[in-house]
Amino acid sequence: MSYQLTGDLGVNSEVGVILPTYREAENIEKLIAEIENLPLNASILVIDDSSPDKTAEIVKDLQKKYDNILLCVRPRKSGFGTAITDGFKILLSLKISPRFIVTMDADYSHDPKAMLQLLSNMQSGCGIVIGSRYCRGGKIAGWPYARKIISRAANIVAKSIVGLKLNDCTSGFRCYSTHFLKEAIGSLHCQTYEIQIETVRQALLKGFGVKEVPILFVNRKRGKSKLTLTEIQSYISYVLKTVAHG
Repeated sequence: MSYQLTGDLGVNSEVGVILPTYREAENIEKLIAEIENLPLNASILVIDDSSPDKTAEIVKDLQKKYDNILLCVRPRKSGFGTAITDGFKILLSLKISPRFIVTMDADYSHDPKAMLQLLSNMQSGCGIVIGSRYCRGGKIAGWPYARKIISRAANIVAKSIVGLKLNDCTSGFRCYSTHFLKEAIGSLHCQTYEIQIETVRQALLKGFGVKEVPILFVNRKRGKSKLTLTEIQSYISYVLKTVAHG
């Protein structure tokens, strides 16, 4: 896929933070400021799918203030899974790749400060640390009942059919080791939210540990949820294909 990438490609950071965005103009400036204020040597990569609300323009202005922001503008809305994998490929292709890569939502569902907890739990041999809503201590605030049912069902399906022994297989708030991603990137092909299952499966197949730490997930306060029926169908299709191919 073609895209426009701006920012200092020579940035050198221990942590790369991927923020997929579509219509996040109300949130992105405050979120980036909060990440910048964390005690981390971090770079930020925004993957924006040509948001009509000018999210990318706000990020471009922020690049004048912060020299650790990269902006990838894709020509159209192309799926959450491809945004994540494009982000991985960009950060892995830097002259000096970060040691760890964090993925998180740009709508304040995930508390930026919780990144510190994810990173502190990343140990040798671990491929992914998941910010879990469903392990002991994890919580969800503000979700409607129907959304809770969909999320729970998605996790039950992944756990029972695909065979993942985790409480929260679908959380998007994660810390990845670059070592793992370099081995797995060629096997990541999902278009939408099933990327969360695919990365965990690849970690286990390649002998990397997967760990969960509890987080508080807060329903977005601004903007609209982007989960669509098509994405739910894509998730189900991926699970069935995984089962069929063992």
